[in-house]
Amino acid sequence: MLIGYARVSTVDQDLSLQLDALKSTGCDRVFEDVKSGAREKNEGLEAAINFARPGDTLVVWRLDRLARSLRNLIDLVERLDKQQIGLKSLQESIDTTTSGGKLVFHIFGALAEFERAVIRDRTNAGLQAARARGRKGGRPVAMDAKKLAMAKNLALNPQIPVEEICNTLGVSKSTFYKYTSGSTRNEKVL
Repeated sequence: MLIGYARVSTVDQDLSLQLDALKSTGCDRVFEDVKSGAREKNEGLEAAINFARPGDTLVVWRLDRLARSLRNLIDLVERLDKQQIGLKSLQESIDTTTSGGKLVFHIFGALAEFERAVIRDRTNAGLQAARARGRKGGRPVAMDAKKLAMAKNLALNPQIPVEEICNTLGVSKSTFYKYTSGSTRNEKVL
């Protein structure tokens, strides 16, 4: 059975082009989503996958309707493969139910893995070069020794509110209490 899936990112966009292509391909059932694929979970896609049975094929107009990244796409294809569900993209002419289609996805997977390894290698090389120059990674210290001494000194005076100390030093209340351990005053963090 051919199961169609169509998605647009906003309600201003129209699904007609995708729906017409999926119906003309012979999809028996079509599932839809009208939302961004980047962060939100696509209920229509999940419903299509849950509806599909081993031997069925999920059909999309274009691969970018399924996932925003190559890694997400490969994960989805692997998930479909485990469930014995094929994937067919009309615009890219890819069909994972054929040996050629599977080869294309294996090549995509190898390229994605290579890209991740290159990024990891570059990041590590950059960190090593920075360490060699005496730089450390991580977030900068919010209160150096001078600011900390000022904070503790100001905190000894109960007439100065914590908010004023924080504004003077340019730190938040939580940073003030973290560095001074709150031991200089009997106030609660709000």
